[in-house]
Amino acid sequence: MSGEDKSSILSAVNFPEDIRRLDLAQLNRLAGEIRGKIIDVVSRNGGHLASSLGTVELTLAIHYVFNTPRDKVVWDVGHQAYAHKIITGRKNLFHTLRTKGGISGFPRREESLYDVFNTGHSSTSISAAIGMAEARCLNGGDFKILAVIGDGSISAGMAFEALNWAGDRNKNLIIILNDNELCISPNVGAMSSYLNRIMTGHTVTRFKTELKNFLKSIPSIGEQMVKFSKQVEESLKGLVLPGVLFEELGFTYVGPLEGHRLDNLIKNLKNVRELEGPVLVHVITKKGQGYKFAEDDPAKFHGIAPFKIDTGEPVDDGAPPLSYTKMFGRTVIKLARDNSRIVAVTAAMSEGTGLDEFAREYPGRFYDVGMAEQHGVTFAAGLATEGLIPIVAIYSTFLQRAYDQILHDVCLQKLPVVLALDRGGFVGADGPTHHGLFDFSYLRSIPNIIVMAPKDENELQHMLKTAVECGGPVSIRYPRGRGVGVPIDDIPVSLAVGKGEIVYGAENANLAIVAIGSTVYPAVAAAAKLKAEGINARVINARFVKPLDEGLLCDTANSIKRIITVEENVLMGGFGSAVLELFEEKGIHDVIVKRLGIKDKFVEHASQKELRGMYGIDEEGIIAAVQSVMEP
Repeated sequence: MSGEDKSSILSAVNFPEDIRRLDLAQLNRLAGEIRGKIIDVVSRNGGHLASSLGTVELTLAIHYVFNTPRDKVVWDVGHQAYAHKIITGRKNLFHTLRTKGGISGFPRREESLYDVFNTGHSSTSISAAIGMAEARCLNGGDFKILAVIGDGSISAGMAFEALNWAGDRNKNLIIILNDNELCISPNVGAMSSYLNRIMTGHTVTRFKTELKNFLKSIPSIGEQMVKFSKQVEESLKGLVLPGVLFEELGFTYVGPLEGHRLDNLIKNLKNVRELEGPVLVHVITKKGQGYKFAEDDPAKFHGIAPFKIDTGEPVDDGAPPLSYTKMFGRTVIKLARDNSRIVAVTAAMSEGTGLDEFAREYPGRFYDVGMAEQHGVTFAAGLATEGLIPIVAIYSTFLQRAYDQILHDVCLQKLPVVLALDRGGFVGADGPTHHGLFDFSYLRSIPNIIVMAPKDENELQHMLKTAVECGGPVSIRYPRGRGVGVPIDDIPVSLAVGKGEIVYGAENANLAIVAIGSTVYPAVAAAAKLKAEGINARVINARFVKPLDEGLLCDTANSIKRIITVEENVLMGGFGSAVLELFEEKGIHDVIVKRLGIKDKFVEHASQKELRGMYGIDEEGIIAAVQSVMEP
């Protein structure tokens, strides 16, 4: 890693107090240098580019105006926080972003005093911030608290719940709405910024307060006059400002502000800093600002793999196998052509889940509910009651938010909702908030649901065909990234529900490896190497976590006596636990079972390959486990 250019502004900036000594011209130059650093590192490591490029000036303005870390800034999700990391003591570590042992791609309290709340899932910032505000009051503090939330995140139910409660509590709290998709009609420009500077200035604020107190002092008609003056003010503001909703919720609304004008941001934030009660500052930013390819296609550059800076294209590494996500998207289209009852639902992730092509081909049968997984699942349940077959595509980690809806609204009613869980297992660089390591455990305990996982991309299409024909709740989980590279059958066919398959070493086995999903091929590779050592291992592709293939598993336990289960899921309550429960139920006690999976801990960020090695579920880990079981 080359050293920082000594002539740059960034070379002298390590913490927020450094930027507070800069003038406006230097701040603008610094913004450009930070963008260059973000683009350089993300082009090599991958990451969330477009959102972070869009918040560079906003980040600088916040840290310039507020006394961080004494004043606390809560970032929602964290996609927008790369500039924050760079200027809060992690500039010289930024090249390690999202790599094993390096800094996280999201705010982490373990990393810095400036990261006041761990993030990763959307719409948590306002709830966390109002909790801090209440604690500040109880503890007698007087610092400022800000929540920075994107327009997508504020659409989720949790954010609305927090807004509703925060407005009612009337605590000093600043919410900055980073509007980068123009979801709220903008009213930007010099006049808007000028009006907001006036409306948030000391003179006007003091005048409004004194006028309200004077009107209240008038006998009999004072309160009515206050209400009338408020109505007049709201009517006038409604002509130029889109903030009536937030004002009705109890917030002082400021904005919209141009998010890339440091002079206006700083002036307005200085005024906002002095306001009392809950304030919402509406800032208009542009995703991908400063990098043309990200500006032109912000969705592509939201979460991006390593790419070439000069073209914006992915780093070429040959013709890769079809990804599981692509296979899913193509299969859903294929099935929908033959079955008009199939519809697709996702939660603000049409491209991420592979449903973008489906949306273009069947726009009337595609539903993006926004960042609202709970609503999405119950919405799908409603569709199912009217004879449709909803396929709900949500990342495994985000589906955790809809656990009650799966249990109460889908499974209790035995509705034919197909839950397609992308990013099952290790996701790699996004770390503990994004690993899909819990879905086997949180789903298999629910009655009426079928839980399965394919060994490869071809089996995924067959499982989708099976799922839409089951007539009840089904979950299919599959990993992030490329498939195995197997031949793809032309036509998907239904599998027998609850039936596994022997994929290696049927005869003369002295040990069985029972694998599920992404662990099947490593198990086969391990068994092939073990054969050279004189260990004949049978490998079973379980296919189903629920229902298990009781006949195949019990026959294996009775005849082989040594079994290893392998899963890319937490061990507690997972697939291996299901196998043990089966043996206990059937009275099979004279069998040695060793479970491979993730022990009771949160997993940090590293590549998928590195993580599978670290947790012993790759080929080498399986070999080592077999050898330990076979020892006399």
